[in-house]
Amino acid sequence: DLEDSEYRRYMENVGVVADEMERSGTLMFIDNGMSHCSPKTQEGLEMTTVSKALKEHDGLKDFMWKAMDPAKDKYTAKTYLEDGDGFFIRVKSGYHIKNPVQSCMLLNKDKSIQNLHNIIVVEDGASLEMITGCSTIRHANDALHVGVTEIYLGEGSALTYSMIHSWGNKTNVRPRTRCVVGKNSHYTNNYVILNPVGNLQSFPVADLSENASATYNTICIAHEGSDIDTGGMVNLNGPGSRAEIMSRSISMGGKMCARGRLVGNSPGVKAHLECRSIILKDGGATLAIPELEAHAADVEMTHEAAVGKIARDQIEYIMSRGLDEDQAVSMIVRGFLSGSINGLPESLQKELDSAIEQANLGD
Repeated sequence: DLEDSEYRRYMENVGVVADEMERSGTLMFIDNGMSHCSPKTQEGLEMTTVSKALKEHDGLKDFMWKAMDPAKDKYTAKTYLEDGDGFFIRVKSGYHIKNPVQSCMLLNKDKSIQNLHNIIVVEDGASLEMITGCSTIRHANDALHVGVTEIYLGEGSALTYSMIHSWGNKTNVRPRTRCVVGKNSHYTNNYVILNPVGNLQSFPVADLSENASATYNTICIAHEGSDIDTGGMVNLNGPGSRAEIMSRSISMGGKMCARGRLVGNSPGVKAHLECRSIILKDGGATLAIPELEAHAADVEMTHEAAVGKIARDQIEYIMSRGLDEDQAVSMIVRGFLSGSINGLPESLQKELDSAIEQANLGD
């Protein structure tokens, strides 16, 4: 029972709710084993572990390590060689799952490695919203999370895939995600990390077919001692494909690198990349790396990057309403973060607003 779970506060801090009334199902991994799987009786939705799904579906082998190259880096190679398990989620053709599916990945053992391989399949004409929360139990601060996720979207399908992370200040984090987006389909990838982390590297990739589209939204706070390198890449392979990458980040004394790469491989593609960052404390650092690459004549790709500080007149205006300077800065920061993603599903917007309110913003 999630409501009685000793891990409840860690789950809810990353958007995974114990009351599952507004969820279509819940998956939970503690370290490298599944501890909870509660799919609701909903036609068209399948939830289990990858290891179990392989025994039940001969066709799943066709999806294993097809989007993600095992040789990408030492983390994917380790997951491949050790045959890491993870969750398997499938939405059958033509089904639209009304409420989000939620998954939770917890690190519960210090000096350990969580090594997971997840697969999501959304078939033709189907849709799914998914919220994945990842966190560290307090005593497991010094650990490594490796999460390889392969996503496959059929034709005319849609997926909103949102990750909210809350780690320890010594935790090393290596998510590796790649999505194959079918013809006329849409993929949204949202990533949020607001609390301290040791070292994090994340660069999800999407491969778009004809008239497919992808939207990436990233919200990060780099606290003192944190080293965050995140972003996203979209390969616009099909004619008429579209992409947008949006990043909002704040350095509160930590290191922040925001990357974005758009590759136009076909005529008639359009894409935009935007990175905005604020440095709040001396000693912090921020780096924006927007990249545009074209291999066809008829492409339209743009980028915009900005690094700066909070305007003094904004702070003074809020202080004139009775708040002190720290409270004024905190209010501006919350507005900068919470207003940065348009069109979020209501369920995720609620979790994002809650995470921002709980984040340590120095006030």
